[in-house]
Amino acid sequence: MVKSRTQFICQNCGASYPKWIGRCDNCGEWNTLVEQAPISSGKSVVARGASSGKVLQPQTMSSIAADEPNQRLKTGFKDLDEVLGAGIVPGGVILMAGQPGIGKSTLLLQVTAHIAKTVPVLYASGEESASQVKLRAERLGAEKSEQLNFIASTSADDIAATIRSGGYKLVVIDSIQTLALDEITSAPGTVSQITNSSNVIIRAAKDSGASVVLVGHVTKEGSIAGPKVLEHLVDVVLQFEGDRYGGFKVVRAVKNRFGSTNEAALFEMYEEGLRLVENPSASLLAERHSADGSVVLATLEGTRPLLVEIQALVNPTSFGYPKRTASGFDLNRLNLLIAVLERRTKLNLSDKDIYINVVGGLRLNDQAADLAICMAIASAAAGRRIDEGVVVFGEVGLGGEIRSVQAADRRIAEAKKLGFTRAIGPKGSTKTTFITAVDDLRSALIDYLQK
Repeated sequence: MVKSRTQFICQNCGASYPKWIGRCDNCGEWNTLVEQAPISSGKSVVARGASSGKVLQPQTMSSIAADEPNQRLKTGFKDLDEVLGAGIVPGGVILMAGQPGIGKSTLLLQVTAHIAKTVPVLYASGEESASQVKLRAERLGAEKSEQLNFIASTSADDIAATIRSGGYKLVVIDSIQTLALDEITSAPGTVSQITNSSNVIIRAAKDSGASVVLVGHVTKEGSIAGPKVLEHLVDVVLQFEGDRYGGFKVVRAVKNRFGSTNEAALFEMYEEGLRLVENPSASLLAERHSADGSVVLATLEGTRPLLVEIQALVNPTSFGYPKRTASGFDLNRLNLLIAVLERRTKLNLSDKDIYINVVGGLRLNDQAADLAICMAIASAAAGRRIDEGVVVFGEVGLGGEIRSVQAADRRIAEAKKLGFTRAIGPKGSTKTTFITAVDDLRSALIDYLQK
């Protein structure tokens, strides 16, 4: 008879320990171990596995019927369908995560209201009551959908049984951190509850052919809360990013078994719900004032070209250690570019506070933003501005050289569409007179910063 033992499970990585310790040896996090109730078993897992099971009948690849693209459920947002890979796949499981208040529940209620016009949909909430969801549905105009059904439950067993009944084509669960299985005594949101509840829900989705969307919480660092195995279990992981108080909100796929992870959908929040941004470049540049420290960057959000304003402010520091602050840009990358500026262009920034802002609440992950950041800092430091009709893009190396970037033709096409007359970028980007090629950072600053 195997003895029952209490285990302590790390809520960050899922590692187990026979006794409580302050710091997890596996992931290094402090105070993440939670006690789990004893698990008793009369027979070892290996012995049970050796005596059970049956021979499976395999299929050839040619005999397997593939899902047609027209069988996918359309969300009602064209860009979101592209992020998902042409729509929601039947039987697929999607995990959507984002910070509190970003608009996850709003977006999913809009999507379910649209899909419920043609097929039955179930919205399961473990965080809100029926009356609370009804208030949001009235604001979004979704309360009249006859095929949009609602349940309030935190039981993973009950929700899985409802999915397995086969009465719904799409099920939204808000959120996976609130679900719990009756067999597990730990609290909802723990590693064991999230892992086992997700497994039960996913098995029910695959058996019934219903698509499932799981809403996930995020930690204060911005990563998805719970064990990493949750992201491995699902088919698609969507990250909802942006400023919850204003600006654009971006939905991008971190993982997608059914499509590309290079697409992104841009939304803006209104009183009646989220709307797709049809021309984000024009919206981002509508209130721009030409001044020193302001540079227009031609970037890519997924595969979509986008023009965004980069603002820099350089002030003499009041302390011995200068301050560097970046909003919408990686701070480590900013420190690297400042070091390149000081070394390769002889700008003295060691006694200056430097502030960088990406207008519109966007967060840049594009290496082509390097040249625009450097020119914005140099412009603010020297009190000189760049010409109004110029856009900038290019990667900066440690030697000060300007390196080529991907999709230069799409960046240039977007700039032309908005009336810009010239682009400053790396050599070999594209063969057109619209772009002015620069070799290194020093020549770019000397030639194109005006008084």
